[in-house]
Amino acid sequence: MKTTHILRFSLLLFVLAFSTSSSLWACACGCGVFDVGTGAMLPTHEGGMAYLEYDFMNQNQNWHHDAKAPAEDNEDRQIESRFYTAGVQYMFNRDWGMMLDVPYVNRHFETVNDDDDLAGFTHSALGDIRLRGVYSGFSPDMSTGLTFGIKFPTGDYKYANFDRDIQTGSGSTNLLLGAYHRGQITTNNNWSWFVDGMLDQSVLITPDYRPGSEVNAVTGAYYDGWKAGPVKIAPVAQLVGSIRWSDTGADAAHNDSGYKRILFTPGLEFSAASWRVYTDMGFPIYQYVNGNQLVASKYVKLNISRGF
Repeated sequence: MKTTHILRFSLLLFVLAFSTSSSLWACACGCGVFDVGTGAMLPTHEGGMAYLEYDFMNQNQNWHHDAKAPAEDNEDRQIESRFYTAGVQYMFNRDWGMMLDVPYVNRHFETVNDDDDLAGFTHSALGDIRLRGVYSGFSPDMSTGLTFGIKFPTGDYKYANFDRDIQTGSGSTNLLLGAYHRGQITTNNNWSWFVDGMLDQSVLITPDYRPGSEVNAVTGAYYDGWKAGPVKIAPVAQLVGSIRWSDTGADAAHNDSGYKRILFTPGLEFSAASWRVYTDMGFPIYQYVNGNQLVASKYVKLNISRGF
């Protein structure tokens, strides 16, 4: 696939994310931002990779449209989420492979109850498992690929003290469709770039709640020319774009769901032999929400992987 075509695809993902109507978003946690991979997670050869990932965000700022709003305008005061994900990626050959992600979620929620008292609840449970196929046969270097699969309703969506959009599981079966590309910026291969995007669309739902469709996309560049002994050190700069359409159904907070968001996400990747450690921190540079919703000031990711 020509680089110009991929650049157009990358631009299209971000135009999609930020030119749609403002009635966007559904999940109050906004956790789909962690579902798109960085360049380190894209397959480059036959064989496998296993990883453990930790993601964190603390939503404690009330937001209305594109600005901070008084906390009193929102009964919810904090959603603190920790995601622990075990995953495996295996390429059977240079054309076909698979990805499996098994998340476990710990979430703390604080809200004002009917007695005007602040109440806090903490719940930990399995999240929604994702299984995807990979096709990377467009070019000999496997630089371009498609992903496709299912997110299963394995997460808990019935915890009594959480609203539906705060549950650790959606209760729905979703189709996942993505695409990625990586390329070289310089001829010495020290500077590289990548783009990765995914659509998450619910198809089978519980009677009173449909989570909104979601698009997440990341594009970035990294420098691969530093070494400290046997360890390669690669700084990464990324832009992450997210949109999510509003929830629908009797259990949905339709008027207080929907957002557009762009994050600037600097990171570092350390690699030696078959081991790789990647970490980044995302900072919002633009966000728009419907109604009043809690947002986070930063998003943290740590990923440790080993090839086999």
